[in-house]
Amino acid sequence: MAAESENLTLVQAVRDGLHTEMERDEDVVVMGEDVGENGGVFRATEGLYDEFGGDRVIDTPLAESGIVGTAIGMAAYGMRPVPEMQFMGFIYPAFDQIVSHAARLRTRSRGRYTCPLVVRAPYGGGIRAPEHHSESTEAMFVHQPGLKVVMPSTPYDTKGLLASAIRSPDPVVFLEPKLIYRAFREEVPNESYEVPIGEAAVRREGSDISVFTWGAMTRPTMEAAENLEGEIDVEVVDLRTLSPLDEDAIVESFKKTGRAAVVHEAPKTGGLAGEITATIQEQALVYQEAPIERITGFDTPFPLYALEDYYLPEAARIEDGIRNAAEF
Repeated sequence: MAAESENLTLVQAVRDGLHTEMERDEDVVVMGEDVGENGGVFRATEGLYDEFGGDRVIDTPLAESGIVGTAIGMAAYGMRPVPEMQFMGFIYPAFDQIVSHAARLRTRSRGRYTCPLVVRAPYGGGIRAPEHHSESTEAMFVHQPGLKVVMPSTPYDTKGLLASAIRSPDPVVFLEPKLIYRAFREEVPNESYEVPIGEAAVRREGSDISVFTWGAMTRPTMEAAENLEGEIDVEVVDLRTLSPLDEDAIVESFKKTGRAAVVHEAPKTGGLAGEITATIQEQALVYQEAPIERITGFDTPFPLYALEDYYLPEAARIEDGIRNAAEF
């Protein structure tokens, strides 16, 4: 009897999710720099070229605007392209295509066209990469109406959310936490399944404070919560999707605890922590017992090796922030 699941890393779950969707739907096409025979810079597309051929696993020139522009045309005419940006810091040449064309196609054509496109990009720091390889600029995409923005934190969610993204009729920016691409394994079903876009997951129940996070920061947040056990009862909510934001999950958790912190590795100013804080204050102000802590990266370009660990919120800094909110 064939195994019903495999113990996969997060990047293997990306590959498995692409493979499953390509088997299920012949309109799904993978494209990008070195995604073919080379299997991608992080090997997220390894083996797909051998199985599906060069018509569906397409190596492209080093031209992000051209990759996404071509994918938009393919999507408008019925394909389901999944272009890969090698790093989030390289996505900016394609930004115009994503926000000026992909995000607007449904509205611009009064619903005659949609854009079922998934732009995949590894994001974030912590792997000792050079400049432009450690960006976490999800807020830029969340601000664009017409885009969905997804940031998984586990292999299971990665495969299920990727399936939902590929089947979505509208464009999705799918940001993969490369810091934890190979950090741990999890059982992932071999069969096709979806994890709904727009639904948060409570990773840890608690009663003293709600901590909202996503992507790679979920692991140090869980570590901080466990370190504080017996002192502060921390609830950890993994948002999984930043647009649309699961406001109901945020507000319901906050109503239970009355205190909150938000953890993300993007810079503080203009980051999603501000939006989450505003959402809580608009919908649950009377429950608030303390200022909401923002535990984030700094308002600087992402640093090189020596300061990388200092920049990223790690468990000890998260614990300090949680204590500030809990003891106010």
